[in-house]
Amino acid sequence: MSQTKPNYLKHHFLIAMPHMADPRFVNSLIYLCDHNEDGAMGLVINQPSDLHLADILEQLQPAVDLPGKVASFPVYNGGPVQTERGFVLHRGPEQWEASMDLGQLQLTTSRDILLDMAHGIGPSEVLLALGYAGWDAGQLDQELAENVWLSCPADPHILFELPSEERLLAAARSLGIDLRLLTSQAGHA
Repeated sequence: MSQTKPNYLKHHFLIAMPHMADPRFVNSLIYLCDHNEDGAMGLVINQPSDLHLADILEQLQPAVDLPGKVASFPVYNGGPVQTERGFVLHRGPEQWEASMDLGQLQLTTSRDILLDMAHGIGPSEVLLALGYAGWDAGQLDQELAENVWLSCPADPHILFELPSEERLLAAARSLGIDLRLLTSQAGHA
């Protein structure tokens, strides 16, 4: 008997199905930063909060004078875990104090990247989030088997170039699916 190797989804999008029961993830699009035998970690990328980069920097370094575009940069509700912790998902080879190489992207958790952004020397393609979505070992795999999520390879165009309100439908369209045509009722044939 051959054993199948698990299919891990690092650098994929998770698309919440219309019948998502967890209210924290209804209509969510998540970028999976990591997924392995120990669990998974991702950031919700389509739910902006009421905060902006200026609000975060005001807490870190009140005297920073920000250009208008940088000051109004949105901060996303990244997920329900550690909602006070900041994450910067970005493109580019640059490394900051606490940067993790995700392959095509970087994930930085140190404040030096925020200060560089304030001074115009940070990454140009970036998503700021407070909190993250996390799954224990096997939990996401079970949710995928129960059709709670669809998955597709992550697309930097969707992540960095589309307005947040268009990202979920665009990710589903990349699979040839129109989420607006799916019912919110779960069931089995």
